[in-house]
This record gives sequence, structure tokens and C-alpha cells, in this order.
Amino acid sequence: MSKNIVIVGGGAGGPSAAAEAKRRDPSLNIVIIEQGDFVSFAA
Repeated sequence: MSKNIVIVGGGAGGPSAAAEAKRRDPSLNIVIIEQGDFVSFAA
């Protein structure tokens, strides 16, 4: 069974946390929720 992770916030910390979680467990399903129009991807 795969695990789901929801990250609230698309600033620099959100995508960084998602990338680190995915590196540790590639089977994770990760969703980032951001209320603004843009999500940081340079982290």
C-alpha cells in the first residue's frame, strides 16, 4: 500500500520537503497545495 503526503505551501520549503521525501521513498504519492499562482521549483 502506498502512502500519501500532502504538503501545504509552495514556497522554497515545500518542494524541498517533497523532493527529500521522494528520494527517501520513491513509492510516496505527494501533493503540494499552494494558494498563490506560483510554486517554487528552484529549491
